[in-house]
Amino acid sequence: MESSSEQAPATEAPLNETSSLRRMPNQRRSRERVEKILDCATTLIAECGSDAMRMNEVARLSGISIGSLYQYFPDKGAIIQTLAERYNAHGRDCIETALVSVSTADELLNAFSALIDEYYEIFLDEPVMREIWCGTQADKALNDSELANSRVNGGVLADALHRLNSSAEHEELAAAAFLIIHLGEATMRLAVSVDRAEGGKLVDAYKRMAITELRRVIHG
Repeated sequence: MESSSEQAPATEAPLNETSSLRRMPNQRRSRERVEKILDCATTLIAECGSDAMRMNEVARLSGISIGSLYQYFPDKGAIIQTLAERYNAHGRDCIETALVSVSTADELLNAFSALIDEYYEIFLDEPVMREIWCGTQADKALNDSELANSRVNGGVLADALHRLNSSAEHEELAAAAFLIIHLGEATMRLAVSVDRAEGGKLVDAYKRMAITELRRVIHG
């Protein structure tokens, strides 16, 4: 990820174990500084990719010293993970909003299909989100975070399935939902790595397979 010459000494532990920030910004000025850092990192990732992004460039573009940057982020991996966590949080909100009130099989299947289309369009339109998401497999911390996020989203889908088929075994619902979500993420990575026409066909193929499995689970 980052060369040893750009690593800062780990003299301060994160104050919040659920965040990649080294120091949580409590004051308005600090929060604004963190937002500026993340905005500048986003710009650099969009221009040159996450691998080529360097901490000294983030600091320069943010108008702060490298020492000030390290007060908030111990390395560039922490910046990337913070951005990934934000994208994941947005995705969870979308899934919860779409599935929380479904009460029929048709409502769930239509909502799920619309979510897949929405995600594909977001990844096509957001190069930074695509860059970070497609790179998670090469970084264990990002991969672990992505897996945890998949479990949460799978849980939301499993809850919706349980409302429609309360007699089904909970473990079966959870396993099917987790797999559907995880395969959907893998499909998106593949779809955005090929041209738009082929990517669209891959997404459509995944939707057909996922909806077939959802119907099976719903109807038992």
